Amino acid sequence: MIDPEKLAAFMLVTTTTSLVPGQSMLFVMGQALWRGTRAGYVALLGMQIGYLVWWALAAFGLGTLARAFPMAFRLLAVLGIGYLAWLGLKAIRHSFHTDEHRQEAAGQAPDGNPFRDGVVVAIGNPKSLIYMVALIPPFIDAAQPITGQIVTLALVALVLDLLVGTLYILTGRSLAKTMDNPAMRRWIDRGVGTAFLLIAGLILLDLLTTPV
Repeated sequence: MIDPEKLAAFMLVTTTTSLVPGQSMLFVMGQALWRGTRAGYVALLGMQIGYLVWWALAAFGLGTLARAFPMAFRLLAVLGIGYLAWLGLKAIRHSFHTDEHRQEAAGQAPDGNPFRDGVVVAIGNPKSLIYMVALIPPFIDAAQPITGQIVTLALVALVLDLLVGTLYILTGRSLAKTMDNPAMRRWIDRGVGTAFLLIAGLILLDLLTTPV
């Protein structure tokens, strides 16, 4: 069973990374704007199927690593914490350059298949692999069964991503305008960065105080 505090931290990180517009959410929003609301939902579902492929690979790979090389898994968790902190610093640094920021909707393909395109966007996004390998280990207790914990995290991430995706589909235009406002984006970036740094620090403290 996953520690409630780590699960809450994972939910915060997942929700935040989904809310801040990246390739995936901009793709979903673009499909909804170009093809209609239904196409947006179909594209969102396709992306979740694609992400499940990454989750399945993570469950197998990380589970094997934790059983065979517990210290290596612990090192991977530390690297994941470092990556989370780097994301926080990157967000704060980005807040000082919001005037240079211009959002570009990804995946414009009016004549394509939104479900297929969603699967391709999820599997083909290199950030998916980084997310799985770097950000999952810090939220997992290597002393407990790994597969069950990853299944739990996958379900939580799936539900949260669907909720955030729905938000983008229904209010895409407003969200795009809000995120493109330099002043608003500046405070959003700083808030996200601070939250990521705080979570990274708390997880590192927990990891250092937990015996191998």
